[in-house]
Amino acid sequence: MHEFAACGGKCNVRCSKASQHDLCIKDCNICCQKCNGCVPSGTFGHRDECPCYRDMKNSKGGPKCP
Repeated sequence: MHEFAACGGKCNVRCSKASQHDLCIKDCNICCQKCNGCVPSGTFGHRDECPCYRDMKNSKGGPKCP
């Protein structure tokens, strides 16, 4: 469980420029936990660093993870 503690910090960075910050944080943390703590670096892009995070889809078939 300790590796998921890092999700909050990584998601704070990832979502720092998001217009819907709370929603971004919520989705990012879900994705991070499902992807064993992997969140792409920076606030945008770099999705190839985490294929699990990159490839997760929402119920409408769009990208789930911010």
